[in-house]
Amino acid sequence: MSMQKLLSYPLTVLFFICFGLVLVIFHPIQWFCLKAVGYDAHKRSVSILNWFIMRCTNVLGTRYTFENNQNIPTDRPLIIVTNHQSMYDIPPLIWYMRKHHPKFVSKIELGKGIPSVSFNLRHSGSALIDRKDPKQSIAELQKLGKYIETNKRSAVIFPEGTRSRNGVPKPFRTTGLKVLMKNAPAALIVPISINNSWKLLRYGKFPMGLGNHLKFKVHPPVENVGDAEELIAKVEKQIVSGIFSSK
Repeated sequence: MSMQKLLSYPLTVLFFICFGLVLVIFHPIQWFCLKAVGYDAHKRSVSILNWFIMRCTNVLGTRYTFENNQNIPTDRPLIIVTNHQSMYDIPPLIWYMRKHHPKFVSKIELGKGIPSVSFNLRHSGSALIDRKDPKQSIAELQKLGKYIETNKRSAVIFPEGTRSRNGVPKPFRTTGLKVLMKNAPAALIVPISINNSWKLLRYGKFPMGLGNHLKFKVHPPVENVGDAEELIAKVEKQIVSGIFSSK
């Protein structure tokens, strides 16, 4: 066993203690912000929660670079399309894209039982889809598309459908993305490439990988105009072009 992996055991325990505390502390904060103040306060509490989750991963030596040289407007809906390597993709997307009010397409199982996370998914406007029920999934995506179109917010979708365990992107599934594009015709499509997030789970869920540099790159946005298949192929090509070797 390498020295790094040996060291990862106590550091992973420390990480999970910090992570658990943050989730438990922010659950009542979220509830209070939403029920007593309203959407804006709740949204702010979620952004801060995710900043703290990122700080928890610093215990593991994790660093973040979020490269966004695009002038993305805040007065129109966005469909943020990205590859998916681990659950640790999500806090940086929420924090660094916070002015765009990101909502997620998530599996329905995450909508209950997880402090802070489940509450946010249920009450923030995100779509909780049952992957075994296509009819329910499409209805949720239609609702999310209409929500971002009306409120000028953003939907984050991982078209691979599941995470890549070695960083190599899986082929995009186009159905969910097409539903969002159809129901949010004014949306700007924003492709983002994510690198090295999978390395946090290189040994599985325990212990965690150490010393990883998670990199996010925002590509030039694409207008939601023209043939959907061609647009999705263009966006997929942009995202894949920004993903490094899985070494």
